[in-house]
Parts: sequence; C-alpha cells; structure tokens
Amino acid sequence: MKRVFSGVQPSGVIHLGNYLGVIKQWVELQKEVEQSIFCVVDLHAITVAQEPKELQKNILSTAALYLASGIDPKKSQIFVQSSRPEHAELAWILSCYTSLGQLERMTQYKEKKLQHQENAGLFVYPVLMASDILLYQTTDVPVGEDQKQHLELTRDLAERFNSRYGKTFVVPRYVARQETKRIMGLDDPSKKMSKSAASANNYIALTDSTDIIRQKIQRAVTDSGTEIKARPNKPAITNLLNIFSEITDRPITELEKEFAGKGYAEFKAALAEALIEFLKPIQEKYYKILKDEAALRKILDDGSQKVAPLAQKTLREVKQKIGLYI
Repeated sequence: MKRVFSGVQPSGVIHLGNYLGVIKQWVELQKEVEQSIFCVVDLHAITVAQEPKELQKNILSTAALYLASGIDPKKSQIFVQSSRPEHAELAWILSCYTSLGQLERMTQYKEKKLQHQENAGLFVYPVLMASDILLYQTTDVPVGEDQKQHLELTRDLAERFNSRYGKTFVVPRYVARQETKRIMGLDDPSKKMSKSAASANNYIALTDSTDIIRQKIQRAVTDSGTEIKARPNKPAITNLLNIFSEITDRPITELEKEFAGKGYAEFKAALAEALIEFLKPIQEKYYKILKDEAALRKILDDGSQKVAPLAQKTLREVKQKIGLYI
C-alpha cells in the first residue's frame, strides 16, 4: 500500500516555495496513492520560542492554507501533530537508537543553532521527524530538498530497528519533482526561499496582497546583462523563470521566446500579475475557510481520529518488541 506523509510548521508564513516545492505535490499525490496524511507539525515549531496565542492562530492558518491549496479532507487526513501523543512517545524511543554523531552532522542543525538559541529540541528535531514518518508506515515522503538529510536518518533508523527486532517499520523513500526541488529567495538566489529569512522581500507569502506581490517582484534581484534566459550563470532570472513556469504551466523555453528582446522591468511586471492571478483563488478559499473555525477544527479533529488506529498500532508493536510495559 502506498502511503504519503508530510507536514509544514505553523511558524508564521507559508510561502510560494512551500507551495511549489511541497504542497502542490501533495495535491497531486492524494489522487494517486491509497492514503495521504498531511500534518500541521506544531511540535517542530516550538524548537524556536513562540508566542502562545500567535502559535494557536498559525496552526489554524496553516491548516486553512492546506485546504485552500487543494488538500481534500475526503481524500486525505489532515490533523495537528500534537493531537496525537504517539509522535512524541515514539520520538523518545527512537532517540535512544540515534547516535549523537548522527545528529551533530545534520546540516539544518548547524545552520539553525547560529540563528536561534540552541536547545535540546533543536538538536533532536530530526528524530521527531523520523517518528512522524515511521509512525504511519509511510512509503513516500514528499518534502523539500533541505529535509532530504533528515529522511536519510529516518531510513537509517528504520533499517537499524528492523535489523535488531525484525520487520517493524516501512523504510520510506524521498519523492520530489525535479524542477521545483528548491525555489530560491527573491533577494538572494544562492539561498532557498525561507520564512526565516532576514527580509520579507525574500519570499512571496501565499497571503500577500496584490500591492506587496508587485513590490516584492519589482525589488527581486536580477543578474548582469539583459537577456531573459535560464542559464547556470544567471541564477536570479533562472529562479524567476522557474516560478513563472510553475504558476502558469508554461515551459521556460516558451517564456524565453515571449520575453526575448524585452527588459527585466516588463518581465517582472508580467510575473507579478501572473502571481496575483495564480494566488487569487487560493486566497479567496483561505479567508472563507478561516471564517468558519468550528468547521476547520472538525476537519482537524476528524483527521486525528482517522489516523489514530495506525499510530497506536505501530507504537504498540514497537513497545512490545523492545520490552516495554503494554
């Protein structure tokens, strides 16, 4: 049975990079696999200090954006990570099978500890991610390329546990659409688009207004020269062309022909309008969903109840095999 699991942190902004790199793929996969599970991973969010009321608001906002983007609760289970205690319990068990050396080699840990106050949660974050995935016997994990190293740890933990105790976990595989593995920052095409970037000009949030979208695209960095072509030595314009191609379903070669001989200003203006048109239906659905909080919470609670039997079954088997009291 093919089963997909993935999630996004409710730590503020869901941006175009999240959508094109991950959420768009979720929408496609839910039509193809037997079961798809999408989680608002709030336990991951608290590795950085959060204001409680803001976090609660962001949890619902993230779930609303899942739905507005096309995740269908009739085809997928959508729930909040902390509503299922099995995630934290399995994470503790798996942490006892994870070496410090493995965690110290995690690239994201090295980067994040420079940006935030270092804490134990930030260090063991990849083990919680492994727990999220393995708990549901996941076969396919559609996450951003920056999470690929964490998935390798997940696979290693699954294989290690299976080798010691017998077949227990499905060993998941990483899935990604090659052309949108990494959407780069508008202000720095050498780094991925990120909600933790120093400047909001780095990303297009799915909820940005039309004026803000125009401003951010106008301010987006470009390369030397004037040609609008995707080339290795033109990372900024290549990134913008990649975004344009993804939101319009038009090949980059077609866009290059359309804008041949035209300047960056004209190209950016067209891209901004395409983005506004692309995000309009998502934004309309998002605000409509948020207006009925009771209905949104019911979807999340129902999703949690639907995944509960599988999570409980996996955890019970793990505890039994390692000799814990059940």
